[in-house]
Amino acid sequence: MKGIVCETVESFRYRADLPEPEMGPGEAIVGIRRIGICGTDLHAYKGNQPFFEYPRILGHELAGVIERISPNAAGLQAGDQVGIVPYLHCGSCIACRNGKTNCCTSMKVLGVHVDGGMRERIAVPVTHLIRTEGLSLDEAAMLEPLAIGAHAVRRSDIRPGETALVIGGGPIGLGVMAFAKHRGAKVIAMDLNEERLEFCRSWAGADLKVNAAEDPMGTLLAGNGSELPSVVFDATGSARSMAQAFDYVSHGGKLVYVGLVKADITFHDPDFHKKEMTLMGSRNAVREDFENVMALVRAGGVDINRYITHRATLDQMIGRFADWLMPESKVIKAMVELA
Repeated sequence: MKGIVCETVESFRYRADLPEPEMGPGEAIVGIRRIGICGTDLHAYKGNQPFFEYPRILGHELAGVIERISPNAAGLQAGDQVGIVPYLHCGSCIACRNGKTNCCTSMKVLGVHVDGGMRERIAVPVTHLIRTEGLSLDEAAMLEPLAIGAHAVRRSDIRPGETALVIGGGPIGLGVMAFAKHRGAKVIAMDLNEERLEFCRSWAGADLKVNAAEDPMGTLLAGNGSELPSVVFDATGSARSMAQAFDYVSHGGKLVYVGLVKADITFHDPDFHKKEMTLMGSRNAVREDFENVMALVRAGGVDINRYITHRATLDQMIGRFADWLMPESKVIKAMVELA
């Protein structure tokens, strides 16, 4: 079986001799057709990904076709096109018992804690497959990154008419913007890249753009009636940005960390307390978020064609990966295509 292994920091190896997956009880064998490349993969390649060990087969933004499956309650069968929920939870810990499977105490994410889908076939629990009839393979693979944004927005409980500041115009931040807009919020996009900010406006419908390098506080206040936003989402994965984000939250507001950084975050407690601010972490997503994304994609509410900007086949990926890391490549989302 063909696939790509991240053997150590900044080292990929293409292999044609990977072992075939074995189908255990309650599992299916899925032939992989699409693999989205995300920040987790980039961090793993550069050695900056928490909860990570080498060697590892990356890939958790996945779509494919079921090749083998036993009779199951979901009615899934061989030949069905599916998306994959890559968060393997235990089902019995305190988080799982309370429906928060996204932060299971024994969480194993495909492509992070266990080998992922950057290969021709993978064994997946049937419970983690979503039939994606009516969606393209590209759309099915993009359910996962968009579900992360949808989960963050749902967790924030933002209401119609509220103002959301989303810091970071990458794939996850764009998803946050799209779902905040879908819930009726005014959306402000903040980033360092002016071209990326324009994409936030045109693709996600951001109402205001703020360049983080050019008096961001002044621009933010001037464009929002001299008030700070009631909900701030930081999707940068930058410790500096995540610490600075406290400054942008209104009194009584919320700060939601969507991005993850391998560092400590500090803040000034008196400012935090005087605002009675709520600080939230938002990790992964749950099946409900995948279903919500799928409904919006089916309704034409998300333009996947513009979201995916770069493509490669499996045997081309290693040669192109380093270029995708460079800002001048202007990658929003890169996709690896298999047959």
